[in-house]
Amino acid sequence: MDPLIPPSPAEADYAPGAADSDATPTTTDPFVLFETWLAEAGEKEPNDHNAMTLATVDADGAPDARMVLLKEVGPHGFVFFTNTESAKGLQLTANPAAALVFHWKSLRRQVRVRGPVTPVAHNEADDYFATRARTARIGAWASDQSRPLPTPHALEQRVAEFTLKFGLGDVPRPAHWSGFRLAPRTIEFWRDRPFRLHERLVFTRAGEGWTTARLYP
Repeated sequence: MDPLIPPSPAEADYAPGAADSDATPTTTDPFVLFETWLAEAGEKEPNDHNAMTLATVDADGAPDARMVLLKEVGPHGFVFFTNTESAKGLQLTANPAAALVFHWKSLRRQVRVRGPVTPVAHNEADDYFATRARTARIGAWASDQSRPLPTPHALEQRVAEFTLKFGLGDVPRPAHWSGFRLAPRTIEFWRDRPFRLHERLVFTRAGEGWTTARLYP
């Protein structure tokens, strides 16, 4: 066995997790449960508790995935922002559906989300962009995200160019930078339990409400 990969847990290794065996919450609103878990992750995770894997497919139907940051969540879905001309931006435009995964190792919990994706409104993108640090706003102009970098210092040169261009004035949102909202059709909550008897609770959209089901781990 590769020494970098830990062995399968022994029976004794499950003992510390046995105390964390509260019943899975029975709320009928998955967003209430998600926000509860997100808040708890904010107290436990060392950084970026709002980080999530975003999975898309390319033009050949091959899966692609990367980490992004959740910036808004509510009854209408999960919102993140990006360069719309990046690989993920182009993939979402061509095939507007995606999956998300949140993994909070410190809590031994995971949430999976799947559904269609739509662009956020221009004013919503403007409002969020205005909250970003000035250097981050300039970076959004300077970076041709996902495209070849011609020289090691090309990005720094473009940052300097746009810093000079905007001077001390406002840095507006570039047209190629915006957000997407994933409206979930399914949200699955996974919680670690001793002896791999994990809990899986899936919410499936049914009209204006949700149905729930428990799955074998």
